[in-house]
Amino acid sequence: MIFDTDMIIWVQRGNAKAADYIDSTEERFISVLSYMELLQKADNKQQHAIIKGYLKEQEFIILPLTENIGHRALIYVEEYSLSCGISADDAIVAATAIENNEVLVSSNAKHYRPIKDLEFRRFAP
Repeated sequence: MIFDTDMIIWVQRGNAKAADYIDSTEERFISVLSYMELLQKADNKQQHAIIKGYLKEQEFIILPLTENIGHRALIYVEEYSLSCGISADDAIVAATAIENNEVLVSSNAKHYRPIKDLEFRRFAP
C-alpha cells in the first residue's frame, strides 16, 4: 500500500486514526516525491530527523522515480491538468502506485478521481 504525503502529515498532527491505519498495514510504501515533500515542509533538522525516524520505524519503503513512472505521470498531466486540474506531484504519486501495482491511500480523493486505472482508498480523518 502506498501512502500519500497527507497520511504522514495526519500522523504528525496526532491523528490516531491515521496512525492506526498505517500500523495495520503490512507493507508500507511512499513515493520518493512524498518523501521529498515531507522533508521540504520541515522547519529544521530536528523535524527532518523525526520524519526519517518515523519512516524507518514503520519500515516504509521509498519507491524511486523511474522512467515509466515519469512517462505515465506526463500522460496524466497532459490528459487531466486542464479538465481536472491534476498537479504534477499528484500525477507522479498516482503513477508510482500504478507502476508498482499498489493501492494508493489518501484523504485527497478529488486529486486522484480522474485516473481510472488507479486503485484508490480514501482515508477519512
